[in-house]
Amino acid sequence: MKMMTLDIQMFAVPFRKVSKTRKRMRRSHNAMEVPGMAKCPSCGEVIKPHRVCTKCGNYKGKKVVEVKEAE
Repeated sequence: MKMMTLDIQMFAVPFRKVSKTRKRMRRSHNAMEVPGMAKCPSCGEVIKPHRVCTKCGNYKGKKVVEVKEAE
């Protein structure tokens, strides 16, 4: 009579439960952040820094892109 062998993998199991405080401290860096915003010097629109303004088409005080007016 042959013995039946089971092919079961053993996983690491924590010795103790992770407390709420420790779990939350570990996740403290996962929060969403608001991207930094700057004002366009020519029109005052709030834009991302180092980008062409979508409202007036200026970048670093120079007209770079022609913007079509909304009809």
